[in-house]
Amino acid sequence: MGESSQNNSQMYQNVVVMRHGDRIDNFDAMWAMKATRKWDPELVEGGKIRAFNEGRKMRSNLNFAIHRVVVSPFLRCLQTAAEVVSALSAAVNADDKLLNVSTSADGVKIDSSKIKVSVEYGLSEMMNSAAIRPEMAPKDGNFDFDISQCESILPPGTIDRDAEPVYKELPKWEESLEDARSRYVQIVKALADKYPTENLLLVTHGEGIGAVVSELMKGVNPYEVEYCAYLHIRRSISGSKLPSTNGELEVIGQHGISFLA
Repeated sequence: MGESSQNNSQMYQNVVVMRHGDRIDNFDAMWAMKATRKWDPELVEGGKIRAFNEGRKMRSNLNFAIHRVVVSPFLRCLQTAAEVVSALSAAVNADDKLLNVSTSADGVKIDSSKIKVSVEYGLSEMMNSAAIRPEMAPKDGNFDFDISQCESILPPGTIDRDAEPVYKELPKWEESLEDARSRYVQIVKALADKYPTENLLLVTHGEGIGAVVSELMKGVNPYEVEYCAYLHIRRSISGSKLPSTNGELEVIGQHGISFLA
């Protein structure tokens, strides 16, 4: 359940929309020459460290708990989610000593009951040549995402086996920019409605954050979304009533997003 206001009369659902960490093809010019899945780069080690550290900061600084993480099937997002979830649910002593000396999820023991995770096709990268260069896309149009393989990247015990994705399949190749941006806005709202009494972390791509910012902050145009940047949005909720009785999503804060003056 979301946090309450000072008089405890109003409850909120919080949604954090986060970009993945540092992808290897932006650091290694030769990576694509030897990669078998050129459209699906992994994180560099620094990207994993950045994601873990952001999760650690969220654990310390957010005034609400994350109950559920929903993630794009692209490898860089899955690896980012794995690092953040490990930081958020690390089993540590009272003064967080283990968490403070760790720089990534390696070797960190977690309490898998804290957060549930699922994969969502609707959070995928834009499926067009503006995001994936045609020479990097699979020639047969098959991007070959297997949900079981995606789940194997995530921390053991955290997968919600009962979670049904909103999008049953990957968006079609060469969707328009307008369709992709509409998809990002729609999936964020749909996931909030699907889990109305839970605080969510949605791990997606930079354009997804830009689309949600533009939708919720009319007249504001983001021009840069850093790796692991995130947008914090929330809405009022009405206990166990239907999501349609709840308030509209509004922007509460952001980290790592730059806006046009």
